[in-house]
Amino acid sequence: MKGFVYLALLLVSIGGVLWLDFRYRLFYWHDAWRALAVTVAGLVALTLADVGGIALGIFKRGDAEIATGVVVAPQLPLEEPVFLLLLILSTMICYTGAVKMLGRRGESAS
Repeated sequence: MKGFVYLALLLVSIGGVLWLDFRYRLFYWHDAWRALAVTVAGLVALTLADVGGIALGIFKRGDAEIATGVVVAPQLPLEEPVFLLLLILSTMICYTGAVKMLGRRGESAS
């Protein structure tokens, strides 16, 4: 059970970010197809960057007790794409939230 702590925390965090998205209609609940395209493109780009870093010997998989130990490719743990998904979702929720807030501020100033 200890080996799934990090993955479980990542999934709970993704759930929290998606709840914020749902609550304020920021990303997926604003425009699902564009959000999906951004998410897939970001996940592919960041995973390719990780694979490149692994190939160059820059990144190596650690042996954390809280990780599953499952690898999806040499030196690429299962948790990495899940973390990248959380990173993308968090970034886009923050970005779209800021745009929404600044847009409202601009409307009230006129």
